Amino acid sequence: MQVAVIKYNAGNVQSVLYALERLGAEAILTDDLEQISKADKVIFPGQGEASTAMRYLKEKQLDQLIPNLKQPFFGVCLGQQLLCEHSEENDTACLGVFPVKVKKFLPENIADFKVPHVGWNNLFDLKTPLLKGLSDESFVYYVHSFYCELSDYTIASTNYVHEFAGLMHKDNFYAMQAHPEKSGLVGERILKNFLSL
Repeated sequence: MQVAVIKYNAGNVQSVLYALERLGAEAILTDDLEQISKADKVIFPGQGEASTAMRYLKEKQLDQLIPNLKQPFFGVCLGQQLLCEHSEENDTACLGVFPVKVKKFLPENIADFKVPHVGWNNLFDLKTPLLKGLSDESFVYYVHSFYCELSDYTIASTNYVHEFAGLMHKDNFYAMQAHPEKSGLVGERILKNFLSL
């Protein structure tokens, strides 16, 4: 099984490659359209800023390719946000796979809720085979200032300031705000489930 990890100059890619290696997956880091198209699975990880990331995707024509892929696809952190239609981060038009908006956390009480949201938080209302074997309230690791709104595509949610989409699913596209590669055994199980789809 060939796994393509999309390269688009967003941080945190190396830890995803290490996590896949630990699971015995053969992964390549690439922005090559043909390699991505031929892969059995595609992972779209990253940390960074939405408009800069979208500029790189457009330069490489990845903005045309990604929404049309048919194999199992997993967007992580910034990758989840870029799969949505629009981000408030620098008023950025995104890939539009999910008809969902990405908003900035605006807590009323800064003392109780720091932004960015950094650390462990739980997932609840789990649905879909991607989360098979996990119990409600499993903990995963977050680092983000923007979040995906709840929608019909939400398959697990998290509460910080308010409830938001922890994971989403539409057709062959899955997306997760937290970092599975930093989320211990829970994150390992999610990656393993993805590789088994």
